[in-house]
Amino acid sequence: MVLVVGVVLLIVLPGVPLAGAVVLLIGILMLVPPFVAYRTTELGVTNKRVIVKMGLIRRRTLELLLRQVEAISVDQSLSGRLLGFGSITLTGTGGVREDFHRVRDPLELRRRIQGQVA
Repeated sequence: MVLVVGVVLLIVLPGVPLAGAVVLLIGILMLVPPFVAYRTTELGVTNKRVIVKMGLIRRRTLELLLRQVEAISVDQSLSGRLLGFGSITLTGTGGVREDFHRVRDPLELRRRIQGQVA
């Protein structure tokens, strides 16, 4: 949205290109953290466990045995359905609950986990 506003300001106010350029730069800078999170997240399903690794500087890792997975829930907004991303929540025995946001193709990930459990 910020990128669109920056481009519109550049077009509508050609006499003040600095305002549009600043807004455009802010929009580009706002894209950096999600891009880094996307590129540094690894999701894997083996025949014994689900492995999730997230983060560049601060690393967060989850290894959950498949036999301990009690529930898998997927949440997708309209934009998430259109663009192929969503949130997934893994609930394990003992009350372990882990949420992962902006997961690419969460329904496929859920299918793979359920396929290994069955």
